[in-house]
Amino acid sequence: MFKLVKLIPIKTNFRIMRYARILSVIGLLLVASSAALAWQSGFNWGIDFSGGVQIEVKTAEKANLETMRRDLAEFSPTIQTVGDTGDIVSIYIGGDNQDENALNTRMADVKRILGDGVEYRNIQVVGPKVGSELKRDGVIAVILAILVMTLYIGIRFELPYAIGIGLSLIHDVIVALGLIALARYQFDLVLLAALLTLAGYSINNTVVIYDRIRENMRKYKGKELGDIIDMSINETFSRTVLTSTTTIIAVSAIYLYGGQALRGFSGIMLFGVVIGTYSSVFLSTSTLLLFRKKLLK
Repeated sequence: MFKLVKLIPIKTNFRIMRYARILSVIGLLLVASSAALAWQSGFNWGIDFSGGVQIEVKTAEKANLETMRRDLAEFSPTIQTVGDTGDIVSIYIGGDNQDENALNTRMADVKRILGDGVEYRNIQVVGPKVGSELKRDGVIAVILAILVMTLYIGIRFELPYAIGIGLSLIHDVIVALGLIALARYQFDLVLLAALLTLAGYSINNTVVIYDRIRENMRKYKGKELGDIIDMSINETFSRTVLTSTTTIIAVSAIYLYGGQALRGFSGIMLFGVVIGTYSSVFLSTSTLLLFRKKLLK
């Protein structure tokens, strides 16, 4: 029954800190490549941030997307099916900086063209002003979350710990943004929630390791800091792996059965668990070693 659990070694002896500089460089390369990808490719902004008209309809039988695209060609819509049945269709029409009255007119025109043969399940109209405000507020929310969590760690621990947390959180968010740009997930409020959830997950893992490092520093005052960090990582390794594995199992269920609306959220979280575990175990500890030696000699 417990054979799978026994596959995870309870006692390990990894010597990770001998590669601290290499791990830091890898983190920098991941951040740089992800930022370049996001800058070059841009994001597939959802209606929450870009504005426009979003209509979800259900057809009597499997929808003919080509016919819909032809009938609505004047609006240059993005049309795709939702789910596996093929009878639920999402229609998105960009705002083109039009005010809400013009967008309501577009929505009425679309409903007139589609006729009464479809069931309207969900209709959203977001003006460009609201979209730009949401975009700005989303950026502020992510930045404030990182700053507040970093400040808390600085108060709860020491400055080098806060630097390690801050850099690892920035790493996780930027790398996740690179994946969003690469996978062309629709960037909406749900995906913004995924970024904030990812940051919270990452800091939770890191605090567990940091707390063990601080405990071992008090217990083994004669040991080198690198050896203490390695010891702390090894002592919390089984906990880290089990936590990440159970989270992946739960998020995988959402990815497989949560439907199209949660596909982006769960996809980012699956990737985020892996990248967050990497940054907690390798990146935050490597930066702690490097900065603590410099700031607290």
